[in-house]
Amino acid sequence: MFVCHDGGGRVSLARRGAGARDEPGTWDCGAGALEFGESFETAVAREADEEYGVRPLGIEQIGVRDVLRGDPVDSHRVAVVFAVGVEPDAVRIGEPHKCDALAWCAPEALPVPLHSQCGATLELFGTASREGRLGHRRG
Repeated sequence: MFVCHDGGGRVSLARRGAGARDEPGTWDCGAGALEFGESFETAVAREADEEYGVRPLGIEQIGVRDVLRGDPVDSHRVAVVFAVGVEPDAVRIGEPHKCDALAWCAPEALPVPLHSQCGATLELFGTASREGRLGHRRG
């Protein structure tokens, strides 16, 4: 999972379209999977390009979280979460079959409804931001 940000406090969220795997109509951060032999940073850079059409200016690991889905829980994954600095004007919809809108948002003005997993991911981003852990390491 990753949170694209502009370095000034805003994050980019995508609204999941009709072709999304789950929860269409909800706003979410970026996510993807590792390909065989790929590093976390390489996977995040690839996914940011695929989903948002951008090359990261910086990639920082900000946490790890359990992703539990279903009621009762029938899916459990572990997500390594990254903050991805990007040039805001370069962001675009890279996968229109999965996403139908993008928005730059301040933490106090998030769109609704959020994807069920988005809030916990944004909490990690907010903690990293408040603690000054977001640098400018190249991805």
